[in-house]
Amino acid sequence: MSDRLDGATRLIPILGDPIAQVKAPAGLTAEFVRRGRNMMVVPFHVTPDHFSGVVASLGPIRNVDGFIATVPHKFAAHDRCSTLSPRAEFLGVVNVVRRNGDGGWHGDMLDGLGFVRGIEVARCRLPGRRALLVGAGGAGSAIVLALLDGGVAQLAVHDTDGAKRKALIARLDSAHAGKVLVGSANPLGFDIIVNATPMGMREGDPVPVEVETLSPSTFVGDVITMPEVTPLLAAAQERGCGTQTGVGMFESSIELMADFFISR
Repeated sequence: MSDRLDGATRLIPILGDPIAQVKAPAGLTAEFVRRGRNMMVVPFHVTPDHFSGVVASLGPIRNVDGFIATVPHKFAAHDRCSTLSPRAEFLGVVNVVRRNGDGGWHGDMLDGLGFVRGIEVARCRLPGRRALLVGAGGAGSAIVLALLDGGVAQLAVHDTDGAKRKALIARLDSAHAGKVLVGSANPLGFDIIVNATPMGMREGDPVPVEVETLSPSTFVGDVITMPEVTPLLAAAQERGCGTQTGVGMFESSIELMADFFISR
């Protein structure tokens, strides 16, 4: 934690529901301190029905330089931005938002870049591989795009919400025609499996894929940070699979997020 906390400290709230699992207050604050910045990330537990009002209230607070949106606010955060990165505009979702010079908000989506950076560090290669992603929400949308941009040959999307899955596949097909298809909970034949849902965060949650068909050569990643080793990852590790935790994904995103907020 910063020993420079004072009246000049710049604040970056992170808004989520739930919020206890987030790592940014400690991790990203430490990165700001490492860079010599008097900046701090603070957790805000905000339910969806209050999200717009909370974001509106942040506008007049002049020592708030931006905010981070986590589950389930990434789509709503997009709608509060007056300007967007090309990636965020394409996806319709953001996770980091900084203040523009005119006082409005500028958004970007870094989840996908952070996830891919992390699995590449873990020696998971992308070109020519087949991937299955479970969860067509905010994080899942960004991860799918980053995997496709990284060179995967084919990517299947599975989500119990058929309309959400269909909309994501249609959007991605405009940039990666013919590479995205409808998936299922069966991971057989895929080289990379990604869980981008909250399944595994709470005790008793179902496992998002049929783990009994996992091959030892499959790489399995999860976006959940608490517990760090989800039941999916535990089952994958038992079968000899390479894995990346949600904490690993966050750690790979820290520099990207710090760059975003500092380059105002």
